[in-house]
Amino acid sequence: MTLPAGPAPVVELRRISKRYAEGNSTRFGAGHPGPVHWANREVSLSLRTGEILCLAGENGAGKTTLMNILYGLVPPTEGEILVKGRKVNIHSPLQANRLGIGMVHQRFMLFPEFTAAQNAVMGAEPVRLGLFYDTAAAEQRVREIIEGHHFSVKPETPVGELTVGEMQQVEILKMLYRNADILILDEPTAVLTDRETDALFRTLRMLAQSGKSLILITHRLNEITRISNRVAVMRRGELIAIRETGDIDEFEISRLMVGAEAALWTDTRRRENRAAGKPVITFENVRVERRGQKQPLLSQVSFTAHAGEILAFAGVGGNGLGALEAVLGGFLPITSGRVLLHGEDVSRLTTRELRKRGLAYVPADRMGVAAAGEARVWENLIVNRRGEFFRRKPRSGPCGWFHGLLPDRKDALDYAKGLIERFGILGDADQRLDALSGGNIQKVILAREIDQYRDYIVFSEPAWGLDVAASRYVYEQIAALREKGAALILISSNLDEILSLADRIIVFYRGTAAAELRPEGAGKNGDIKREIGAYMTGLKHGS
Repeated sequence: MTLPAGPAPVVELRRISKRYAEGNSTRFGAGHPGPVHWANREVSLSLRTGEILCLAGENGAGKTTLMNILYGLVPPTEGEILVKGRKVNIHSPLQANRLGIGMVHQRFMLFPEFTAAQNAVMGAEPVRLGLFYDTAAAEQRVREIIEGHHFSVKPETPVGELTVGEMQQVEILKMLYRNADILILDEPTAVLTDRETDALFRTLRMLAQSGKSLILITHRLNEITRISNRVAVMRRGELIAIRETGDIDEFEISRLMVGAEAALWTDTRRRENRAAGKPVITFENVRVERRGQKQPLLSQVSFTAHAGEILAFAGVGGNGLGALEAVLGGFLPITSGRVLLHGEDVSRLTTRELRKRGLAYVPADRMGVAAAGEARVWENLIVNRRGEFFRRKPRSGPCGWFHGLLPDRKDALDYAKGLIERFGILGDADQRLDALSGGNIQKVILAREIDQYRDYIVFSEPAWGLDVAASRYVYEQIAALREKGAALILISSNLDEILSLADRIIVFYRGTAAAELRPEGAGKNGDIKREIGAYMTGLKHGS
């Protein structure tokens, strides 16, 4: 792609690619090489001195991976990086800092018990007598940066007492203290209020005017047009377009982000305008707040998932889908409102208690939440039923008393082998889970959850990172559950996936339900896809 003419770039990324064998992807843990997953594919991008460049795209588009490569957190498979005209190999964030590159991550990396100044200088502390931490020097240097850039935070204030917007300032202070003149900010407004966002944008403009160069990763179209000089749009690991912001509007950015490709798989068994079954899961005005954060994670969310339907939730990162998943899974308590299961208030129940009431759950974080990679396949498959295998009749003999303390391995293996055969899992029941490919790990999780579900099941990013064949298998399982009368909640950032499966779609934006839509005719044209894109990026808000 030809880059637009302009000032000499301070950073150039040339044909950057990052690929993983599916089993070795960071999403799935270690394993045997499988189909190739491209996180980035031949991406060429430049950053000019004193400009603000927005990097836009849906979840999984490759934005954060690309910036992690520039910051030294992830090595590229191919390509080269030039900083100020010189070719460099960036192997670590420390090396990136030495080259003047700093990154503010979406999740702040701060110590709440330390002051703003202590956090800002950590790892590069001023000392006196060559040995002792110099508190006065640290606070003075940080104060100079604060005053020079008109920040509002005070250096002596403990971070635990700051607002989220002020914590954002401390993260930027850390980079400025290290003399970074190239700043990367990953979803910087995800948890900020409108007022805090305005304050941050004033800061970013001043930084650009002082000669700093900034890259903002964002999904929010109104913010792109407000703050950036140029916008680069990514989709599925590839760079789709680079435009001067003045030459493009929000709807065109949305179209480039979402695309108009046909759905990957269409469920021909979906009956249009099907009658709603009995209510299963209901949210009544659910609100979730986080301490020290003014913008709620969820705000007045209400919906009902019925038996025999797939209710899908669409949105981009930082707009509430993660919080919704955590509430449904019992990991995140709600601040107000109610969650009902068959009319019973289950708002305060733990994950264990929800599981006892029938929750089946396939989370986005497979290896972190849904499975234990170092455990055996059979051990992962019996997690929900382990009590059944512990309660076998004790065997006779001198060690018979001990048998009741361990699962009956033979019975557990037989049970696991039955699921392996039924779900077509390519692997042995007695091997480590992380020796399987990503698609087969997902099949293990599906087998376990589908086998134990009663009447509802939550899927979050169910085909994330899988190849076409594995994705199709997952979709067929989801559709089959609907035909059996299950209430299914599908949380996904993949619009093709949603349009292939959903009976109803609720679109989230900034923690609220921006719209509820039905996907009739979705496979015939891209109109509904563009409409969802407009709601999920804040261009439209309705019912």
